[in-house]
Amino acid sequence: MRCLSFVVFLAAAFGAQAADFDARLLDIQHAWAHANYEVSGDARERAFEDLEERAAAFRAAYPDRAEALIWEGIVLSTYAGVKGGLGALGLAKKARADYEKALEMDETALAGSAHTSLGVLYYKVPGWPLGFGSNDKAEKHLRKALSINPDGIDPNFFYAEYLVDEKGDYRAARRHLEKALSAPDRPDRPVADAGRRAEVRRLLARLDERERD
Repeated sequence: MRCLSFVVFLAAAFGAQAADFDARLLDIQHAWAHANYEVSGDARERAFEDLEERAAAFRAAYPDRAEALIWEGIVLSTYAGVKGGLGALGLAKKARADYEKALEMDETALAGSAHTSLGVLYYKVPGWPLGFGSNDKAEKHLRKALSINPDGIDPNFFYAEYLVDEKGDYRAARRHLEKALSAPDRPDRPVADAGRRAEVRRLLARLDERERD
């Protein structure tokens, strides 16, 4: 009987921990979407500064979960883009370390998001001697992300953006953008979906303009 009670206690403890993890992950996802798509100006940088601390605490609480590392990396890499200047490269390097560690744990976590985000870093960060950017590495990770999540909005959008900005392959980019627009909704992340779809449409508009010229 004592053994059964202990098993029930353990199950309840693990259930509570899982619920806490899911709630904190969703909270960071919602806060990121708000800061990224609904806040502007100096307030946006302050929002990411606050979110960096929350993401670091989440990762520290769950050091063995790839998802926590991925989202700390996403916060850091987005913050780097917002912050700019000399501090941005340091944030990008910390994000890269998070993604690489997450890939060692589970490269399929969050539908391959570590591959997607690492690929984005590699094509947005300047190359040597200023930074660690690499188009070859970017394409490798973005294509791997698509192999894991071929219908996802994020891998299709970012691969399309890479094809436009780095390869000039507008026809292939358009295919991936159209696929991104038809990606299934994420009911628990409506702000992120709306923001990403707006980015997809803006990139499609750029392609339409090129075709008219």
